[in-house]
Amino acid sequence: MAERVVTLRWTDDHCHLHHGGPSHVGHGGAPAGEVAVVVDDAASIGVQRMITVGCDVADSLAAIAVAAAHPGRVWATAGVHPHEAQHGVDGLEPLLARPEVVAVGECGLDFHYDHSPRQQQREVFAAQIALAQAHDLPLVIHTREAWDETFDLLTAEGVPRRTVFHCFTGDADDARRCLDVGGVLSISGIVTFKSADDVRTAVALAPLDRLMVETDSPFLTPVPHRGRPNLPGYLPLVGAGIAAVKGLGLDEVAAATWETASSFYALDAG
Repeated sequence: MAERVVTLRWTDDHCHLHHGGPSHVGHGGAPAGEVAVVVDDAASIGVQRMITVGCDVADSLAAIAVAAAHPGRVWATAGVHPHEAQHGVDGLEPLLARPEVVAVGECGLDFHYDHSPRQQQREVFAAQIALAQAHDLPLVIHTREAWDETFDLLTAEGVPRRTVFHCFTGDADDARRCLDVGGVLSISGIVTFKSADDVRTAVALAPLDRLMVETDSPFLTPVPHRGRPNLPGYLPLVGAGIAAVKGLGLDEVAAATWETASSFYALDAG
């Protein structure tokens, strides 16, 4: 009798499908056919669900269009990234009613690049925290070199009941603060980088049911594919990095992160 092959199920909880596949990274969009290939290739190895993330109003509309073209496989978020905060949030709230949209963000503070003035970053982040609260939607946070300010704003505005710190790159203390406010840590391919000891320490201390996995594709390609554009199909490598840190089977990480993503984004666990 042939051995039954069990395909693990994964959710890429943060990617940018609408930014382009391998031949279109940074070109402001990908042809529908190329996105379909990326989605099909990911699904063929178990990445059955993908959340494609908006970074401003126009970008969120592009994310929604991709999600609408792949029902049951792709969902979207709508948000204004701190890099784009100077443009404000006008036009964002109506997008939250779209059936493809499952979260607000990505939003937050980025004091590394400061592409938008810091006060505008704070105001736009606070506005999106309020939108997540008002619409009872998850909040997707981007924070870089701004941990104290991020928690100050969350304290002032109130932490949405479903909050994820995307592409977590903090240390153990930052991880504890995220967990203490009820947040989920989303782990990217950085967990596979030789230099990422802080991220691995955070993974080790976080309960398995407070972790999700992401590619942030087409960025942050995991080992051994660094140097190439990232793809949702590389997500199991992120899961393997978590499994190695925690001394667990890959199946345990896949099952736990699938369930957490299902609950977090109100998706059918199947």
